[in-house]
Amino acid sequence: MTDLVADTAFGASEPRVETLGPVTLRERVDIGLASLALRAGVEAPSPFGLDLAGPGRMTQADGAGSFWTAPGQWMIEGPGRAAEDFAAMVASEAPGCSVTEQTDGWVIVDIEAIPDVLERLRERLVNLPPATLAPGCATRTLMHHMSVFVIRRSDDCLTVMAMRSMAGSLWHALAQAAGRLAR
Repeated sequence: MTDLVADTAFGASEPRVETLGPVTLRERVDIGLASLALRAGVEAPSPFGLDLAGPGRMTQADGAGSFWTAPGQWMIEGPGRAAEDFAAMVASEAPGCSVTEQTDGWVIVDIEAIPDVLERLRERLVNLPPATLAPGCATRTLMHHMSVFVIRRSDDCLTVMAMRSMAGSLWHALAQAAGRLAR
């Protein structure tokens, strides 16, 4: 029988990490993802005790998170659960909802820096007002030629998610912008 080995979105056995001056880029391969959509007549659930996020927002609770993607739709995150059947776990917490596995479809990169550096980097990456990406906010936008989700987890951490097929382009865009700050 063949022994399969999981690769990261960058084709490596370990997550990619790079520090460019005051900015650290960190690939997150540990996060399980599942999309959740309400069906007609179904009340919004509270998977894993989460209050589902409103438009432009994200929520976090014990070991899970959510961010709004469209009316009646969310992405549910499970840090440390990428190797599990995360969609099945979400489905069991959200009866009557449509749940789809998303874990391997996305590349997730945390950008870590002190708040003023992170703000300067944000200005170079996306054309959004600062309040749109204050801590606790999440949105879908364009970065370079890619559609991405941008999530502000805290003052010093901004997360960018892109389709897995765009992993190289995403890293290139983030590293170029961060490298310019380091000069």
